[in-house]
Amino acid sequence: MFRPLSEMLSRWAADGIDTTSFHAGVENAKRRYAGYGLTKMLPLDRVLVGCESSRVGAFGGFHHPDQGYRHLQMVAVITMYGPMERRNPECPELALLDLLRAYAHDCLHYGSRRRYVEVAGMPVRTQYGINYRRTTGQPYSAVDQRGSHHTRNLGIVMEGACDREARSITRQTAERSGVAEPSDLLGALAFRDVTGTLTEEDAGRAAGVVGSEEKTRYAAALSGYEKGVNRRYAHFLEEFAPGEEVECHTHLLAAIISGDVTALGAWLDERHGPGTFTGLFRTPGYFNPGLTA
Repeated sequence: MFRPLSEMLSRWAADGIDTTSFHAGVENAKRRYAGYGLTKMLPLDRVLVGCESSRVGAFGGFHHPDQGYRHLQMVAVITMYGPMERRNPECPELALLDLLRAYAHDCLHYGSRRRYVEVAGMPVRTQYGINYRRTTGQPYSAVDQRGSHHTRNLGIVMEGACDREARSITRQTAERSGVAEPSDLLGALAFRDVTGTLTEEDAGRAAGVVGSEEKTRYAAALSGYEKGVNRRYAHFLEEFAPGEEVECHTHLLAAIISGDVTALGAWLDERHGPGTFTGLFRTPGYFNPGLTA
């Protein structure tokens, strides 16, 4: 069962759950995102939250399969953290933090510059943020090699930038609201995940999560996302902006919202020489005719 986020928050509040932390986090996100050029947040009614599942053992949250932002429909589809065979979350404080992380994350996807062209009567996205794709399907940057600790893929860079920002907002909210880390293993990992405080050892701890098949799968997805997205983005910042990670991250988010890499490119060129952005990301065959992804 999916319901608009606005309705879910009202239902939870009516049932006695304090949703203040979520609303405070959203106000913080609005202020921060305005600094990157994002003036309109994703409307709450365009965020569908899944809960009250009839599936035995259903378990939701940020790493639930197929959760995320649908760019053509301009709708975010997310799930309530924890067991979903119920009306309200099992751990409301953590569920609200998870919800905030997902919403703050998808607001950046919603606000990212996009460009579409018509191909054979169908809309084809040729630009998303600072990432590009030809109408033939040829992507601007190549997929990272399996197991790589680094990234040269714009999709990973943008996803990592959006999630770093969303987790920073969630971490501040948790600190200001006094939300404590849960004592159970999966709850502790989920708390560290939403607040961006996972350690290298936590990825291994995820393999020790026991319970339903969906819980163990969720823990594995959490660990995989940390390694494949957030760690790679952190390494990217360390590589190309040592000591200036925050400034580089800020330039990246502003470029993602505007779709203009001029300022970001100039910033990178000052530190690494002319043509750094193109040299880092563009595949040699991007302009070759007839290629497909």
